[in-house]
Order: sequence, then structure tokens, then C-alpha cells
Amino acid sequence: MHYLEVANLTKSFNQTPVFNNISFDISQGEFITLLGPSGCGKSTLLRSLAGLITPDRGQIRVSGEDITWLKPQQRGIGMVFQSYALFPNLTVADNIAFGLKMQRLDTNDIKRRVAEAVELVGLEGRESYYPASLSGGQRQRVALARALVVRPRILLLDEPLSALDAPIRKHLREQIRTIQQQLNLTTVFVTHDQEEALTLSDRVFVMNQGQIVQADTAEAVYTRPANDFVAGFMGNYNLLTPEQARQLLGLEISGRLAVRPESIYIREPGRDYGPAMTAPVTATVASHQLLGNVIRYRIRVADCLLTVDRLNRGADALLPAGSPLELIFNSTELKEVA
Repeated sequence: MHYLEVANLTKSFNQTPVFNNISFDISQGEFITLLGPSGCGKSTLLRSLAGLITPDRGQIRVSGEDITWLKPQQRGIGMVFQSYALFPNLTVADNIAFGLKMQRLDTNDIKRRVAEAVELVGLEGRESYYPASLSGGQRQRVALARALVVRPRILLLDEPLSALDAPIRKHLREQIRTIQQQLNLTTVFVTHDQEEALTLSDRVFVMNQGQIVQADTAEAVYTRPANDFVAGFMGNYNLLTPEQARQLLGLEISGRLAVRPESIYIREPGRDYGPAMTAPVTATVASHQLLGNVIRYRIRVADCLLTVDRLNRGADALLPAGSPLELIFNSTELKEVA
């Protein structure tokens, strides 16, 4: 028996379907990410799990218990929102303690558990601060501590990092993953950021138009996309038509060919690339972008404009627009998709 089971869940707003007959299972302690573009239904699904939105039909079970129609406070589920949702007139400690006070716990027990939660999220020394005096990352850690202090059986995270600066965002997502693993806490995380999904998740559920179109490990979703939507949404794939695949690679396919930017090599004379590489094709650099340790080239070959990623080896190795070159493809990393 799976820990969290969702069966045939359906929700519409004003006769407009958000998702229809959606089903999935999650094991205890798993970190699942719902990934997809805005409007695909991922946040509505998360709020249905929390009890903030009532589904039209279907069933939600946790450890065998049907919680579909229970009130949010009866579900034993914690939720962290993008907007923090802190009480501005309460201190850090009082914000964290709020749920425990609603449960009418003993004062000493509340103090002990708040102290544990403060230490868990690294906010020692800020217990008496008010939200207005905290940074965005600190406020989100307060919100996380408030969700964790009630010891939820499931933690839901609705794009909690999207409003934060990049360095803080990276640090906090690492902290969230560490805490989740430390507590073996079943977690469902919503994002539209592919990097967050790939770095955090045990499994990624890719959503599109109210359906889960692929549910697999992060590696499998990235390297083996189930269809052209997943390929187009993940990792800047190049999607070749059957005609382009035949022209460039001599392949006869009926669907489209998904090619990752790092699976295309700019051929260097004298280097042995191994037997998996295709024959070289003549091409020309159209443009490039600096992405830190990677240079992302746009390269024109025949009637195609391909994205090719190459390690940044310094300014001397940069290929300016108009540079002629040869491309070769790793044939083992080509994926035909529907």
C-alpha cells in the first residue's frame, strides 16, 4: 500500500476543467515535484491535497485513510506558500507556535518544539524578530518552521522559492531537501523551474493541461522524455522533424527526434569521439550566450537552428558568429518522441 494515493481526482471551475481523472501514488518519505507551465493545474492539485479546494470527485487517501472531504486542520498536512503568509504582528517564535497553540498544547511543550523548529531551519537568535525585520529567505524559513513544528505527515510546498534571489533560493532549496531527508517527510513540491525539479526530487511529475504526462525519476524525465511536450519543456531540447532527422542524421522516424544540447559536439580535429558519434555535418555559428561555465551556441545547419552547449574554456576558445564548424551527434542519446 502506498502512503499517499490519489484516484480519479477531478476539478473544474465554472465548467472549465482544471484536471480530470488524475491518479498517482507516492511512497512514504518520497520527495515529489509537480512540474509544469503556469495554468497546468499543479497548484490546484496541491491545494486539493491540502483541503483548501474541494474536488468535484475522486479520492485522496493517506496511509489508507480517506481524507478527501476532511477539513484542512483534520488532515495532518503542512503547507508552505509562495507569499510566506506570516502574521506581521507576531514574532518569529509566535508565528512558528501558532499551530501548536491552536492544538492547545502545554506551554512548555510548545516552547520546546518551537526551539527545535528554529534550530532545524537555522533561525537561532531571531526568535524575537518580527517579519518586517527579516529577509525574504528568513521569512520563508519561518513559514517552513511553522509547517514543520506541527509534525505533519505530509508537507506541501507551493513555489516557496520563486520570490527569492538566486543565491538565497539555491541555499534554501538545499536546506529544504536536507530537512526533508532528515525527517523522512513525504513532500510534494510545486514549481515551474526545471532546475529545482531536477535537483530536489526523487520523482518528477510533469503536468500539462491538467494531466500528468510523465512521472519518473529526474534523470529519466530529462534523458528519456515521454513526448514532445516534455522534451520541449525540459532542458532546451532540439526537436527535429522527420525530414530534418533524415537530412542531418540519415534516420527514418515517424515522430520527432529529441536531441539534448550537450549531445551535440562541435568537432575538434584530431580528437577521438568514439564509435557512437555520427558522421560530421557542416554548420555555422549564428549566436551565443554566456551561461557561466557553459557557452550556449545557436548553430545553423541546413534549414535547422540548433542549440549546442559547450563548456566555457575561456575567451580564446569562444566561436564568434559566422564561424564555420562541423557538428557530430551522440547517437546513443537521441530520443524519438510522439
